[in-house]
Amino acid sequence: MPALLGRVSFLLLLPLLLVSARSSHNGSQRTFTIDYNQDSFLKDGQRFRYISGSIHYNRIPRFYWKDRLLKMRMAGLNAIQMYVPWNFHEPQPGKYQFSGDRDVEYFIRLAHELELLVILRPGPYICAEWDMGGLPAWLLENESIQLRSSDPNYLAAVEKWLGVLLPKMKPLLYQNGGPIITVQVENEYGSYVSCDYNYLRFLQKCFRHHLGDSVLLFTTDGMNEKMLHCGTLQGLYATVDFGPGSNITAAFQIQRKFEPRGPLVNSEFYTGWLDHWGGEHSTVSTAAVTATLHNMLALGVNVNMYMFIGGTNFGYWNGANMPYAPQPTSYDYDAPLSEAGDLTEKYFAVRDVIRKFQKVPEGPIPPSTPKFAYGKVALNKLTTVEEALNILSPTGPIKSVYPLTFVQVKQYFGFVLYRTTLPENCSNPTALSAPMGGIHDRAYVSVNGVPQGVLERGKELTLNITGEAGATLDLLVENMGRVNYGIFNNDSKGLITNLTLHNRVLTDWLIFPLNTEEAVLGHFGGWSGHGTSHHVETRPHSSSNFTLPAFYVGNFSIPSEIPDLPQDTFIQFPGWTKGQVWINGFNLGRYWPARGPQMTLFVPQNILVTSNPNTIVVLELERSPCVSNDPYLCTVEFVDKPVINKLPTHSHLRTELGSQDFRFHHQ
Repeated sequence: MPALLGRVSFLLLLPLLLVSARSSHNGSQRTFTIDYNQDSFLKDGQRFRYISGSIHYNRIPRFYWKDRLLKMRMAGLNAIQMYVPWNFHEPQPGKYQFSGDRDVEYFIRLAHELELLVILRPGPYICAEWDMGGLPAWLLENESIQLRSSDPNYLAAVEKWLGVLLPKMKPLLYQNGGPIITVQVENEYGSYVSCDYNYLRFLQKCFRHHLGDSVLLFTTDGMNEKMLHCGTLQGLYATVDFGPGSNITAAFQIQRKFEPRGPLVNSEFYTGWLDHWGGEHSTVSTAAVTATLHNMLALGVNVNMYMFIGGTNFGYWNGANMPYAPQPTSYDYDAPLSEAGDLTEKYFAVRDVIRKFQKVPEGPIPPSTPKFAYGKVALNKLTTVEEALNILSPTGPIKSVYPLTFVQVKQYFGFVLYRTTLPENCSNPTALSAPMGGIHDRAYVSVNGVPQGVLERGKELTLNITGEAGATLDLLVENMGRVNYGIFNNDSKGLITNLTLHNRVLTDWLIFPLNTEEAVLGHFGGWSGHGTSHHVETRPHSSSNFTLPAFYVGNFSIPSEIPDLPQDTFIQFPGWTKGQVWINGFNLGRYWPARGPQMTLFVPQNILVTSNPNTIVVLELERSPCVSNDPYLCTVEFVDKPVINKLPTHSHLRTELGSQDFRFHHQ
């Protein structure tokens, strides 16, 4: 009987064993290599050229991943290129997040289902106009750490992180049955100051340990011989990046100095460019993009278009460049697919170029998603930041003789309030100064609840204030995004030097790290507005043109009986100045119409509901429009078209306030 049972069990398991063996056999036959004789990639032994586009899953809601990937496939792409931001998955040391919008494995599997190969760029540094270039801010708790180098402290953190990430990637490699064909080591390392080959060797060894010897590892650097000299290493295939209008022949001559044979690769062919607050919206003409793309494809070049879709810097994730200039919430990038995933003229023009060189999938292209203008929504002032400190900083302040940085109080994003008292009578305007640019990045100053003005990194380093001796001096300091490129990405935030009042160093600080996310989800977001009248803000006597940083809340309902709602929309802020906005607890990002060029923020439909009122929470930092006796001015508005290319005029704060269309009334 035991023998019979054993034979029956074997027969039942036989089909599964055969499937497993077949899968194993098929996986072992999948190869992606370089043919140095034919200057080509080989996919399963056949010559292969990829035409790829960059997409950042961390800038697109999971809800829309399939839509965006399918549009890329229908454009004729056979691959995508993607970063993995370390700080997105390990926001605190040892606390990993890989679910929901952070489910990178699901994103890669989804690309595989849509017949898209994957070019993986796991860093650990990625640049990408992303906060600190993807490196987690908690690394800076070690004040002597040397980022992107063979500093043992840095390498220990990198090794631990890659020991978590890369084993997740190994089953997804092409030779293991997945879509990942190549893996980039570091990112444009030749542009960094270190030129530390021991660091590159460490990464190479780590990647090989976790991914195996058969995976194709590569590097990317700008079309500059010096950059490739410091950014490449034997055993890592060297590629270059450049944009439209560049000298293609000269660019690949530089690649050939480091890779005499093998495929020509432009790993970042720029379809647009990044923006900064206060600057013009960057655009690159469709004609320039398609002309250079055509010429490269005619030469047999492997091309990745950076970006094919940019997406959104939700929350606090935007980066910054030096001299300090933070990037806005929109990462539209003037890419072939817009921030909201819409088809553009550039999309169809790029598709037309691609179809001259390889077959483009047949069938309908997913259309641009419909947008809906929900109209104006009235807000009410809920509380000032100062009044809500017990909610925003429930554990209370940290006491310190001198200011501490964000990282020193383990606050990695958002806001910290610094409080002390005036040591002398300042009945006449007295200079409050941040020597050596000690404000990182923007401080909203008040004395005894009276707004005084703003100190800003690289711009306003001295502010005249008034107040009596012993009065409370508050500075609400905003982290506007860490530097993501160059030698300054060890970017500390907060008051990084002492402050002086009339050349006297201020001491004895109370430091409040603010947990805005928990406050919005657990307290402010639950405000219903029922039975409340509109609150007209009264401003204390002040010579400044500011209101205290405060939270404003409103609700709007989307009728469930209207078909196909909710839909995507855009929110704009007529009369508001600068701040942060949440909808239903989701942190949409920063708004700053007083500086531009971004005037609207993208609102994806997946954060909206029809079953309950939608709650809007606005943290206005400088000046709200709610100081008037006209309640219709204290509004935000949902519109169906984005505005990301408008610089404000001096009359900005008084424009666009005439309409009183409350299509969706606040609750």
